[in-house]
Amino acid sequence: MQIVFMNRLTKRSGSDEEAVAQIWIGEEEGLWHLGWRDILLDGDLNDSSWYEGVSWDELLFIYRHGLASKLGEGYRPLIQGIFHEDDEIRSRGQTIQKLYCYSELHSDENLYAELCAWRRRRAISERKAPYFIASNKLLRLISAYIPQHVDELMQLPGVGQTKASEYGAEIIEITAKLERKHTYPLNWVYTELDEEIFMAWVYKQKEQKYQQELNQYRIRRTLLTGIVAGKNLEQLEQDCGSPRKEIVEALEELEKEGYDTEQLIQHELREMPKDEQIAVWSAFEELGDNLLKPVLQRVYGGDNDSVAKDNIDLCYERIRMIRIQFRRNQGFRRSVG
Repeated sequence: MQIVFMNRLTKRSGSDEEAVAQIWIGEEEGLWHLGWRDILLDGDLNDSSWYEGVSWDELLFIYRHGLASKLGEGYRPLIQGIFHEDDEIRSRGQTIQKLYCYSELHSDENLYAELCAWRRRRAISERKAPYFIASNKLLRLISAYIPQHVDELMQLPGVGQTKASEYGAEIIEITAKLERKHTYPLNWVYTELDEEIFMAWVYKQKEQKYQQELNQYRIRRTLLTGIVAGKNLEQLEQDCGSPRKEIVEALEELEKEGYDTEQLIQHELREMPKDEQIAVWSAFEELGDNLLKPVLQRVYGGDNDSVAKDNIDLCYERIRMIRIQFRRNQGFRRSVG
């Protein structure tokens, strides 16, 4: 086997001892290999195979995810920049990331639960998805830094003038009754937060990001193979081990890249009445294809009374598939126009 890349990593333990390891990539007769090697104190080697196959792309996804996991455990590489982590960590966004990190480690759980309950009530009254009101990250920030005036609330990432005007008074009504030990502005976070704890948090975020990218890559590969084999959505759901919604969203991305998904779409829409399909298409023509909910409301009723709750997911699924056809048709019309 020819080794094409290797890096040495070390990790300090609670004592003066230092754990040493290597991550390596090799190639042999068209097969790529990726592995991790622990170098034990007595000189013995403990090898773990992370990947063996022909796909360089899949190897890279596994490499990034596995390496981020090891860095999160405290390993540090001899060769820096192995996935440009230093550029990201030292960027201007580092200060904001530290605010997020501290808030996840020091949030008031009771306050966070109360804010989540407020967000649910607001979302129901405004008929919006909860994340349109406030993201989980923002509620964590609020529950850690406990702003007691709107101007303090606006010092948190993700709070602009519009959000402060719409929801600021209600949020402050919840937080103002609580005591806090820190002050604004939040510059103290940057010195109080331990650098190693912050680095471990950053690499944990990377691990989650690369795990998601790896999952998406594998779903995409399985979908392409399954579509060529003539499989239906139920079979693809079993092969991918993912919810149908994620599979249909992946189909939209494949269509954007130029892959032909029409055979699968035709199969899945065969039991949808033609007049219903025409109504969805007409709604896209009138309302545009950016949002699905207005189309659902136009076709099935403003309050969704005509759609049983257990059928809403199926309706959205079919609307998404018709949107694929609609966008393809619009793209063809533009190209020949």
